[in-house]
Amino acid sequence: MFYKYIYWTLFMAVCLLDNCAVYAQVEEKVYKTDYGLNPDDLKSLLVELDNISFFKDNEFAGEVMEGYSLPGLWLQPKLVYQPLKNIKLELGLHALIYSGAYKYPTMAYDDIAVWKGQQYQKGSHLLPFFRAQFELGKVNLVIGNIYGGSTHRLIAPLYHPELNMTADPEMGFQLLLDTRACHLDVWINWQSYIFENDTHQEAFTVGLSSQVDFTSSDAPLHVYSPVQATIQHRGGEQDTLLANSVQTLMNGTVGIGTTWNINCRVLKRLNIEADLVGYYQQAGKLWGYDKGIGLYAAAYADLKDFRIKTGYFYAKDFISLFGIPYFGAASTRNKGALFDKPQTLFASVEYSRTFGKRYALGAKVDVFQSMPGKMIDAGGVITSPGNATSFSFGVYFRINPRFLLKKWE
Repeated sequence: MFYKYIYWTLFMAVCLLDNCAVYAQVEEKVYKTDYGLNPDDLKSLLVELDNISFFKDNEFAGEVMEGYSLPGLWLQPKLVYQPLKNIKLELGLHALIYSGAYKYPTMAYDDIAVWKGQQYQKGSHLLPFFRAQFELGKVNLVIGNIYGGSTHRLIAPLYHPELNMTADPEMGFQLLLDTRACHLDVWINWQSYIFENDTHQEAFTVGLSSQVDFTSSDAPLHVYSPVQATIQHRGGEQDTLLANSVQTLMNGTVGIGTTWNINCRVLKRLNIEADLVGYYQQAGKLWGYDKGIGLYAAAYADLKDFRIKTGYFYAKDFISLFGIPYFGAASTRNKGALFDKPQTLFASVEYSRTFGKRYALGAKVDVFQSMPGKMIDAGGVITSPGNATSFSFGVYFRINPRFLLKKWE
């Protein structure tokens, strides 16, 4: 079954080749949003439609996580107005729709707190969308719905790319800095607000993602170092929960990477990167480990229209807040279960293609070889679940057309 998926992906990619721009990275071309302001949009009012349609099948084995499928889409219709060359305003709606689903929790996605919302929405999961952006030279300030997801450039142990499809739009405040030698993204995502006497927790995440470029990204040999961190706090000054009511969880990483920009007819580039990751539970007892570390190493090759990637992960009591569960020591299949020094081998083949500037197609196959070692369940019972091979396959299509309503001179 797995080989059939790989063959289908490769066949589809080859059949779709022509003179359109191609770059084999789904996160870059499908998920990521360009936050640069366009001078041609000055004093223009536009209607913009942003959408990702997806189908993802996760065939997972073993005790790390259960398999599931994601057939659906999200849709953002909005008005965009740029009154000045350095200010952009966006107003609209965000709707998440799963094929065959008719009832959605009102809020509190991504396990940000125990409370999941007592009200439900029918038809789709619908939220308002507003973003105000100020460009000050090389700095961009964003308030409201920030540029989240893969735009943060977090590595897989810190952020699951699947959240680009399933998570609520991030909302809060963001600072973005881009220079020749440095990229910096600092943000706060306020996920759960509480009023007086509410019976759920306040929850927010603070994040930092930076990269120092020791050589130019276009140089034959690009050397860089990423430094990243995510901190989630649950509680609040008006928290009415009395037991274990405050939790503060932290993830961080520092790494070193090298890209060889070969730019031959078939082989475009080679990359290798190693990251040391860390976890710390500063307050609360949400997870069974209070601190831990891990090693994430990956390499990829861009072969014309494809990216082939492989790597290795090792954890010693490391737990990820938002990352892929295979890169951590906690089971999402068995609540409260932990692994002793788990290891994961992984590989992927992906293809992506852009149609002009605002349309992109992607397909990706992931394989995980989980070596969890011993598992300690919530009751303290120790077992040896054994190794397991899992895979997932996904197809993604992003469209982002825009139409001019009026332009003021």
